[in-house]
Formats: sequence, structure tokens, C-alpha cells
Amino acid sequence: MWTVSAVATLKASAAPALKRALYYSGALDVYHRTRNRDRLTVIMFHRVLSVADPRWRTADPEYSLRDDLFASCLGFFKRHYHVVALDDVLAARAGGPPLPPRPLLITFDDGWSDNEEFALAHLRRAGLPSVLFVVADVVGRAEPFFQERLVGAWRGGRLDGARATRLWRDAGGDPARPPPLERAGRDDLGPLRALITQLERLDAAPRAGLLAELAPILDDGVRYMITADQLRNLAGHFVAIGAHGKTHTPMTRAADLDAELAGARAVIAERLGGRPTPPATMSFPHGAHDPAIVARAHAAGYQLLFTSVPELPPAAGSGPGVLGRVGFTGDTISDARGRFAPELLALHLFRKPHAA
Repeated sequence: MWTVSAVATLKASAAPALKRALYYSGALDVYHRTRNRDRLTVIMFHRVLSVADPRWRTADPEYSLRDDLFASCLGFFKRHYHVVALDDVLAARAGGPPLPPRPLLITFDDGWSDNEEFALAHLRRAGLPSVLFVVADVVGRAEPFFQERLVGAWRGGRLDGARATRLWRDAGGDPARPPPLERAGRDDLGPLRALITQLERLDAAPRAGLLAELAPILDDGVRYMITADQLRNLAGHFVAIGAHGKTHTPMTRAADLDAELAGARAVIAERLGGRPTPPATMSFPHGAHDPAIVARAHAAGYQLLFTSVPELPPAAGSGPGVLGRVGFTGDTISDARGRFAPELLALHLFRKPHAA
């Protein structure tokens, strides 16, 4: 008989057959129902795309999920959780009706057009609410963030190893120890992520100058980010709209924190057609925050804040707070043939640490 402690200590290297047996026997569900009854699970998605869409080929696999896997995830959530709306969470924290056992909130970050083009249909079919935390300045903009522009150019073959290595040096990277970009394959993103990290260390203006020189390579003329019409369509179909900053800059590095907080609320309200109440929630870009930023966010009108720490907060929390969220990649939840593996998603979600 599998005990709660035995499931908790199951190693990632355990045989696939054992993981399947644990799931289909119901042992993992019993563990989850016991352990996480009074915990809120907040799921963090970014992009949802069909493999038939040309954007899939150059998308960053760390932040992109096949739409068929997304649909399978929604079915999994309905089987093992009570999916709640953002209003349910806000009301519970304000002293209203408590959340049901094992509540789960579905969230998306950034503001990708594919959220409306692909994810929305699956959410409507499943009858599930969700939240989109949108970067105010991307609404109506075609090009993605610089990180995704680099990944797309790399995977699409427009950015080669030699030019990427020069960019490393121009960005202040150690010329004696560049990442092995000239030996990396198109699907080997480790060296490119090292370059992106180096660029993220720069202030916005010098980084923009370096990337402007690569505009013909980085810009492919395809729309990636959400339009105002798409944002309003999502809001009209049980997708709550929250903020993800104004520019996607980490809050700890923001030159104008008021613009990133109160400014983002005002811009998003305008994009939604002048709704009387600006967004009441925010997820911090890159998860970056500190106590002073949290206080400023509350003063700017945000009732609830989210980060990217993969932990499960108490479902019965009250008042303003910063809630962790759990993300995953397609590889995390699929088998060697790319098929959805619910046992892997169960092991990934059910054992996440509990927040204080």
C-alpha cells in the first residue's frame, strides 16, 4: 500500500510503468485529495499553439504548449480539481464564500495573440474560466519580446552562431568564454539562453541599440501579440484581465515604477474600452518583486499579486498577498512519443511545496 510519504518521495527516475500504475490505481489522487485539499493551485501558461501553425516551428518550447496537450490539461484539471474564477478567489480573500476543496486557477502571462486564437476555444469547450495577465504596451503590437525574437530568429535559421557570438561580446559578455553558439544546433537553446541572460543584464536603451542593428534578422513580419479586439473578446468569454506590467520590465529594475503599476492599469482599462474598473490583479514580470514593490502595488490599487514561485498557497488566505504559480512544458507532461501522460502532470502538480 502506497503511503502519502512514499508518494511524496517518489523519485523522478522511477519507472514509467510504476508512475502509470500509481495514477491509474487512484493512489496519486488519494494523495492529492489528502495533501492539497486546502491549497490553491495556480497554473501559469504562456503560449498555446497548433503544430500546424507556422509560429510553432520557431516558438520557445519553454513557454509554448501544443493545443492538444492544453486541451488534455483542461480535462485533467476538471477531473482532479475544482476550477475557480478570479472573482471567486478575490471574494474568498475578502471574507466571502470560501473556495471549494482543491481549488485551481488558470492563468496566462504576457498577451500572446494565440491565447485568443487557440486557447480560448478549448476553454469555452471545457466551460472553464481563466485569467490573462497582459503587458499593457504589447496590446496592438506585432513583434514579441526581445527574448522571443531571438529564439524565433535562432530556430528559424536567420540568426547564426557567428553573429550571435558577436552579439555576446557586444553585450559585454566575456570574450574569452562565450557560450558555444557556433557549435549549437537550432533546437539546442542552452547557449542562446546564456546570450539572452547577458542581454537582460543591460539597461533597456543600450540593449535596444544592439538589437536594432539586428532588426532585419529578428523581425519576420508576423503578428505575435494580442490586439485590442482580441483582448476584448477574451474578456467577454470569462477570461478575467489582469496586468503584467507596462513594458514587461522586471519590477526590480523598472525606471518608472508608477508607470509599470498604476500606468499599466490605466492603459489596459483603455484597451478594454474604458471599463470603469481597471485590473485588480497583477502577475510580476519575470516574478521579480520585493516588499517595497509589493507595498507600491497595493497602493496602486492591486488587490492580489502573483509571482512565478512554484508553490501552493493556502486556499483560505485573506487580504492582499503574493501567490505562487506552477508552470510546466510539453516535455514535462508527455511521454517519449509526445502523447499526454496524466501521471506525469499529477506527479508534477500534486507534490509542489506548500507556501506558508
